[in-house]
Amino acid sequence: MAASRRLMVSLLLVAAMASSSFSPSYAQSSSSSSCASYTFSTSNQLYGSCATLPRLGATLHYNYTAAANTVAVAFRAPQPGGGKGWVAWGLNPSGSGMVGTQAVVAFHHSNGSLVAYPTVLDSYAPSMAPAAAKDLAIPVSGVSAEEHAAAGKAKEVVVYATVALPAGKGSKFNHVWQQGSSVSGDVPAAHPTSGDNVLSVGSIDFSK
Repeated sequence: MAASRRLMVSLLLVAAMASSSFSPSYAQSSSSSSCASYTFSTSNQLYGSCATLPRLGATLHYNYTAAANTVAVAFRAPQPGGGKGWVAWGLNPSGSGMVGTQAVVAFHHSNGSLVAYPTVLDSYAPSMAPAAAKDLAIPVSGVSAEEHAAAGKAKEVVVYATVALPAGKGSKFNHVWQQGSSVSGDVPAAHPTSGDNVLSVGSIDFSK
């Protein structure tokens, strides 16, 4: 059953990433916008740029360092499933399909803790298991997650990571973000197959 759930999640991500030729126009804001002053409850980190993503109520905050070719990100998304779901964000540095995408995923483990880790979508049926550093084509560090409850708003999960971007690829990449309402056996279960869940894909230029 776990393999079947992983396959379903994978196939849905394939459908979303395959549609990345449709690159929606969404707001990327510089340090002059309100995203620069947004304070994260645990890290107290400030991010100079952000993108208000057009689906799933998600926002991506980031600090791009051109000299080091790295980007520090904070992906915010409403917590689905009454706190029993999962959220994820990933980059595909080499194409528009699912294979080759590296993602960071966060959810509540069966032991009650909020876990976050990088995972490699290396086939149409990836394990969704934590990836070892040696298996990451794009080095990722500082992966963590927290919950944040803003007054009058649904509780959010924030996933943090620092990504070492591939040399020679510039600053613009295809990315995908996702959320699902349940986790089974400490594996993210399938997300809905209609609406915003199959449209949460696009491209982002970290230099903007």
